[in-house]
Amino acid sequence: MALSRVWSYIILFAIAVACYQFYKGDSNIFNDIVTEKKLKPGEEFSKVSYYPLAELNEENKKTLNALSSKLKSSNWNETAEIFNANYLLTENESPAKVREALLDKIKAAPVFSYNLLSSLKQGTKYFTLNNADREKLLNDSLFIARQIIPVNNFLQSDVVFSTVTNTDSLRNVFVAKLNSQKIIEIKNVSYFLPKNIDGIFETGKFAITLVIGLIGTLALFMGLLNIAERAGGINVLSKFISPFLSKLFPSIPKGHASFGHMVMNFSANILGLDNAATPFGLKAMQSLQELNTDKEKATDAQLMFLALHAAGLTLIPVSILAVRAANGSHNPNEVFIPLMLSTFVCTLTALIVVSFKQRINILQRKLFFPLFGIAAVLAFFIWFLRTLPPFALQEFSDAFSNGAILFVFLIIVAGGLYKKIDLFDAFVEGAKGGFETAVRIIPYMVGMLVAVSMLRTSGAFDILITPIKSLVNLIGIDNRFVETLPVALLRPFSAGGARGFMVDAMNMYGADSFIGKLAAVLQGSSETTFYVVALFFGSVSVKNTRYAIPVMLLADLAGVIFSIAICYSLWG
Repeated sequence: MALSRVWSYIILFAIAVACYQFYKGDSNIFNDIVTEKKLKPGEEFSKVSYYPLAELNEENKKTLNALSSKLKSSNWNETAEIFNANYLLTENESPAKVREALLDKIKAAPVFSYNLLSSLKQGTKYFTLNNADREKLLNDSLFIARQIIPVNNFLQSDVVFSTVTNTDSLRNVFVAKLNSQKIIEIKNVSYFLPKNIDGIFETGKFAITLVIGLIGTLALFMGLLNIAERAGGINVLSKFISPFLSKLFPSIPKGHASFGHMVMNFSANILGLDNAATPFGLKAMQSLQELNTDKEKATDAQLMFLALHAAGLTLIPVSILAVRAANGSHNPNEVFIPLMLSTFVCTLTALIVVSFKQRINILQRKLFFPLFGIAAVLAFFIWFLRTLPPFALQEFSDAFSNGAILFVFLIIVAGGLYKKIDLFDAFVEGAKGGFETAVRIIPYMVGMLVAVSMLRTSGAFDILITPIKSLVNLIGIDNRFVETLPVALLRPFSAGGARGFMVDAMNMYGADSFIGKLAAVLQGSSETTFYVVALFFGSVSVKNTRYAIPVMLLADLAGVIFSIAICYSLWG
């Protein structure tokens, strides 16, 4: 029932936060949650112009400076012409009163043409409608001599300069334009910026697109696994590995096929073969479900397997290194060791917590020494990869990862030929199972992704992060890590969303800055917990996930804490 409760709480919390945001002044929040659309590659937002109604105080200058990158990415541009702006920015807490004052000023303010300006008294404050006129008057010797002063605040001006002689028609134009403009407080500007994320409807479509994209991969690898099972390869692998894994999974009979499926999943994860890891993992979950006497309740073995899978021990974080390189890092591999150690800490935390819950003694000789041996091999492999220069590591990663997939193809097909089975028939039968699995997970994926979309669009993460920032500033400790917390908080819910925050951090502070490197380590140190739970348990129709989510979130938390600690020790 845990997944059902979590899903319900996410939706209720998101709606509550949205109502709070609406109360604070974000009038677009409900539209954003329901109908917002993310930009497609190559698209950009429609151009929007804004005009500050007065000289800004220091606090509001800081507000706009902090939003500068968002304003730029949202295609918001400051204009020098008040009545050509889409938005008027004010420091006043009552936009309605500002609008009323502007209307009164339009009706009452004297409008002068250039020929009449010579009659102005010394010290008169004038306002111009465009930048060209302003530049012309600033260089006028008469104005300079009489100290006639230009002002940016329309409300503080004594007169308005215009080249139009029909002042009545000009006032009518001003009133019409003002009525079409939005007046907003500077502190609320962020509410009006496009969020560039999908709302409920678009997320529902994306969930279907995501599953459709999985169909080909699931069909391919499940077809190959079926060949391996018919050829007896899975049984051979299971018998070889079961003496060790049976200590972690005591409820599984020795030699059961699920051992082989789990080993293939763990291996694909370690090597960074995400496309292969998911089908192997789903097949392992289905094998474990065959031993489940209560089909709607997760077994101890399923919980242990999913916790280890979600911890995501990875040796070759190709995608993270590629993003760093694309964002101008001089040494993309610099985060390599921290990334490996963080995923190892996540995996170790998951192993210890689940073992404690299931009363498994991980210090027993038949379990401890194999784990120690695996850790030693991984450490040696990490050392080898660390010795490679950036270009060589990229080449090795590509060759090794893709070569590993081809090696799996070779072994399975060669084994099938040796056993003289009907390879294509076995492949098609397994591929059908992959298609059926994809169809079965559609409702789970739609439900979970829509809930996560609501949570993100509502601004819930900002609500959670703001008190943390205040607390850190109050304590007086280094607060740079706070800028990366959106990555850590969003990662269990959405890999794409967390990746967006990571890229934003790199763009704002630099890929080789402390914040840029920490964001990369946090992105690679954990898994999308809720996506994994929905995907894997949904594939076998398990509804009671027991303590899967708390354990996986605890492992994520351990990874976050360790990531921050090691980054400070290396680059702080």
